[in-house]
Amino acid sequence: MKEFTHIDGEGKARMVDVSEKGTTVREAVARGLLAMKPETLQLIRDKTLPKGDVVAIARVAGIMAAKKTSELIPLCHPLNITSVAVDIAFDEEASSLRVEARVRTVGQTGVEMEALTAVSVAALTIYDMCKAVDKEITINNIMLVKKLGGKSGEFRRA
Repeated sequence: MKEFTHIDGEGKARMVDVSEKGTTVREAVARGLLAMKPETLQLIRDKTLPKGDVVAIARVAGIMAAKKTSELIPLCHPLNITSVAVDIAFDEEASSLRVEARVRTVGQTGVEMEALTAVSVAALTIYDMCKAVDKEITINNIMLVKKLGGKSGEFRRA
């Protein structure tokens, strides 16, 4: 089992020193699901909720969140993100939305946390915009799907 890199020899929290790591292209993809009533999904699709276009606003919220990750997660490095894309797909059969974020940078540390934060905040934004009509929406299975670049190389969830 690997050692925790965010803890020093005395057990104190620390930010990892990445100054000696090589600069590479880094990419991470994260995904999450929101389950809801079919009527809620239809309101989102029809853009008829009182707060506006849920998908467009959630997409922007996810992008903004990726850029602010180091301000939200205490030991994350501030990164020069080169690209953030947030995709929101409808699944009528499962009465759900799939939120996916892809984040890229050229740097010394990865963007997994930025992708996960983008998905989380986009999902929370959807909940916030829809809670007046459906308080039973659930946010599920937020996970890293893919990671490229860096010393540990490629990761793809099976």
